[in-house]
Amino acid sequence: MLKVGLTGGIGAGKSEVSRLLVEHGAVLIDADRIAREVVAPGTPGLAAVVEAFGEGVLADDGSLDRPRLGSIVFADPDRLAVLNSILHPLVGARSRELEEAAAEDAVVIHDVPLLTENGLAPLYDIVVVVDASAETQLDRLVRLRGMTEEDARARMAAQATREARLEIADIVIDNDVPLEELQRRVKDVWDELVGRAHGG
Repeated sequence: MLKVGLTGGIGAGKSEVSRLLVEHGAVLIDADRIAREVVAPGTPGLAAVVEAFGEGVLADDGSLDRPRLGSIVFADPDRLAVLNSILHPLVGARSRELEEAAAEDAVVIHDVPLLTENGLAPLYDIVVVVDASAETQLDRLVRLRGMTEEDARARMAAQATREARLEIADIVIDNDVPLEELQRRVKDVWDELVGRAHGG
């Protein structure tokens, strides 16, 4: 099994790359999706979050009100640390379960937005970074996600620098290119990953 850490700045196109890798046969473990699953209604994770932050973080339907929780934790590093101390062990345990269920020769892609920021590169056999210029990221966030330019710039600034991401990369996928070119690059990377997974 080859454990691959996949990361990239917001708007770099990491989701598109992970989708293409899955089409080629990768097993995807999506940290963001797992982070939502572990605090779904009725889970011990949600109970722990409510215990730490109060009933005010629940929506009317009993689910987690993520924007409300976000407004609490992103303004206060101590509160964010409390949230992370609840979520990280749960996400880690679920990720390991999914990984253990994969085939012996599988290429397992861990889609981890904050891989660089949290110093997680050593956990993976290979780190793949999806890279795009700041101009491209900004354009995608404003044009495709409907963010204001100010909000997009703030989100980008809150992440690791492009240089810091490239420093930990074993493989870089340039996504300042048309989709057809990206598809070709991802196919080349996939072939390399399969070769490594099979001991090549």
